Amino acid sequence: MKFLRNVLATLVGLFLFFGILFFGILIIGAVLGSGSETVMVKDNSVIKLDLSKVKYDYAGKFNYKDFNYKESSPEGVSDIINAIEVAKTDDKIKGITIINNETMLGISQRRAIREKLEDFKASGKFVVAYADVYTQGEYYMNSVADTVYLNPVGALDFKGLATEILYMKGLQEKTGIKMDVIRHGKYKSAVEPYLEDHMSEANREQTTVFLTSIWNTIAEDISKSRNIAIDSINGIANHLSARTPQKALAVGLVDKVVYVDEFHAGIKKALGVAKDKDYNTIDVLDYAKSAANDMKPNTSKNQIAVIYAQGQILSGEGGVSHIGEGSVNRALKKARENDKIKAIVLRVNSPGGSALTSDIIWREIELTKKVKPVIVSMGDVAASGGYYIACNADKIFADPTTITGSIGVFGVLPNFKDVATKFGVNAEVVKTHNLSVGYSPFQTLDPENRAIITEGVEEIYKTFVERVAAGRNMSFDQVDALAQGRVWTGVDALENGLIDEFGGLEKAIAYAAEKVEIDSYKVVNYPEYEVNFEDMLRGFFGASILKTQDELLKEKIGAENFELIERLNYFNQAKGVQALMPCEINIQ
Repeated sequence: MKFLRNVLATLVGLFLFFGILFFGILIIGAVLGSGSETVMVKDNSVIKLDLSKVKYDYAGKFNYKDFNYKESSPEGVSDIINAIEVAKTDDKIKGITIINNETMLGISQRRAIREKLEDFKASGKFVVAYADVYTQGEYYMNSVADTVYLNPVGALDFKGLATEILYMKGLQEKTGIKMDVIRHGKYKSAVEPYLEDHMSEANREQTTVFLTSIWNTIAEDISKSRNIAIDSINGIANHLSARTPQKALAVGLVDKVVYVDEFHAGIKKALGVAKDKDYNTIDVLDYAKSAANDMKPNTSKNQIAVIYAQGQILSGEGGVSHIGEGSVNRALKKARENDKIKAIVLRVNSPGGSALTSDIIWREIELTKKVKPVIVSMGDVAASGGYYIACNADKIFADPTTITGSIGVFGVLPNFKDVATKFGVNAEVVKTHNLSVGYSPFQTLDPENRAIITEGVEEIYKTFVERVAAGRNMSFDQVDALAQGRVWTGVDALENGLIDEFGGLEKAIAYAAEKVEIDSYKVVNYPEYEVNFEDMLRGFFGASILKTQDELLKEKIGAENFELIERLNYFNQAKGVQALMPCEINIQ
């Protein structure tokens, strides 16, 4: 045994040594590479708007503490928008092409890029789009182009919006796995699929309202770009009148039905490039890097801090894909104590999550507001816990398509007693007091424990509503009438007083500067995520393996069954009471 222990210790030591060596080489390579890498922009160039790698508003800054090394990634929506802004006045850039673009972006993110492309066109430069097949979301963004091209044997998906929600009451009854749910809010449909086998009227009402509101904004934008009446836009969607290239051309959703070589030939002609030559192109992410490096240093001492809070609200440090109090509160404190920073814009793109973490961040915003203004800019979604951390800002900006509100809380307790009994597992309890056991997944939730948990949920709901009431200068009853877990779009949120004004991140930054009366300023992005060696090992060896397992499992059991497992797994792992919007919303 001693020999085996020594062998094991040696193997672990070697593993750690080579792991440290490997990551050390990576870090050194990154440092050396970042210093020498330059992106050249040639004369008479065209930007390729490839957004396939862009997912978040903010791609992040990372501090690898164990290696004393920092890096940032210029792959966020904010970087794309900045690149298009710079390209507008860059004499080397003549236009932008969007070719077979596939993105993971939400509607509000696409709308922000769309508006920036519209602004780019105003400079006299061209924007052209081509696709073999347009999904509805891609067509929405691409419809802003001067000329929209479609492959002669391609297709255009244009049919309006829908969402499909999976109900799992029957699955629970068949498997014996049950979810004990304690909630406040008749609209808190994040947990409805565990309680019912069909959609409630309250959920159908709110879903219909926000889908219709989002569609109206999309239809209005396309109507303006394509010069087609909104009634005609709706008629096209109702009858699938653009489903083939020829039909799409006939109804005016596209301008030309050609092959991609003909598309490129047209660009060559516009640029004055010979038919047998290639025209100069640069990928938008490369241009974003070039724009960031080549911009003249801003000598102003004044700064506006933009702090990104994106993803579900969990606990701990947080990261690019989820919000934790560690990185967000550290950023708020840093910005608050930095005399150069005159105002703060909190960019929220979150469906919510942990009620406790939301309140911890809310408190840090309260402390910050006493020192300097905090303005909120809402992205695709700022709902439930996402609204919680936004409600006390000095001013709130949102897009008309932003999903927000969902002021409500719930708790979900997985119960495996029936399925355990079915397989011959019996849990016996020994206790010293009546409630010593508390919650156990192998025991039926007794009425007294349920009452205590319900009391906690109600208390958090009351606190949530009070936070909103104080932040929005409304009465408790006014907020309660808008709450109950109901989801609103930006359009309805403005009407109901949950936000102050329509506008994207740029407008929020401009307002922040105006509020503190500065004309010249530099924008600095936060947070900076702290990454230690253990996180790096977990990310490198764990996340990649788990991703592969997920993909294999999805192929084996199918996407819908995989989604059921993922939802069950989330609520099994969620800690404490949740302030989370209906996470089953998937707009198609």
